Amino acid sequence: MDKFTTLSGVAAPLPIINVDTDMIIPKDYLKTIKRTGLSAGLFAEMRLNEDGTENPDFVLNKPAYRNARVLVAGDNFGCGSSREHAPWALLDFGIRCVISTSFADIFYNNCFKNGILPIVVGQEDLDKLMDDAERGANATLTVDLEAQEIRGPDGGVVTFEIDAFKKHCLLNGLDDIGLTMEKAAKIDRFEKQLNENRPWA
Repeated sequence: MDKFTTLSGVAAPLPIINVDTDMIIPKDYLKTIKRTGLSAGLFAEMRLNEDGTENPDFVLNKPAYRNARVLVAGDNFGCGSSREHAPWALLDFGIRCVISTSFADIFYNNCFKNGILPIVVGQEDLDKLMDDAERGANATLTVDLEAQEIRGPDGGVVTFEIDAFKKHCLLNGLDDIGLTMEKAAKIDRFEKQLNENRPWA
């Protein structure tokens, strides 16, 4: 998993509440267990017309936001079913950070396991960041995980809280497998002792 330290990029506004995982990645795209290629289905029912052409009114189809790295979203983002394809699709599109006033628990935790930083802020701060994001190509935000700060295009700063363990994992690029591999030496020692003491096991 890629480390998350400091991210600077265009922020796209998505002022919709209760965006569920089926909206993020519709069920039609869940036939794969690969983490790549899912960006094609990201927000497909809003991003694409019935004939498969792009909906020019959807934010991520607008030229200024095609390379967005941050998503500023409405309350209760990621609710619904627990599909891990949702953060996979966001990541495959290039989005490494989602900012909202609240997230569904399972989606929130799945983000950390896949290298995405979900940030919870108060409504007043979200309104400021949403206003920044609505500036199009000038909507560049800088997210500093170490300092726990979001810096806006006009120099404004929003601070955020994050669990220390989750922060450690993102800063060091550690998913569940990475955390296990940090203990590889101890695991090897245990297995060696087990083979010596219980060769029949």
